[in-house]
Amino acid sequence: MNPELLELLLVREMPFGKYKGRLLADLPGHYLAWFAREGFPCGQLGQLLALMHELDHNDLKGLLEPLRKSR
Repeated sequence: MNPELLELLLVREMPFGKYKGRLLADLPGHYLAWFAREGFPCGQLGQLLALMHELDHNDLKGLLEPLRKSR
């Protein structure tokens, strides 16, 4: 797992859709699961959404807390 990608989850915002403007790290699990079923967007955004889905699905969101506190 790339630490730089974890940090990007805390600064990148969702650029479109129902949750436009929300940090990727704060997207709800059902929304991430929808992307997992329907397909993630191409590029870095898709990579970050897939990573966030894995963290959420495997109950690993706690890995982001030390990074949040250091901001």
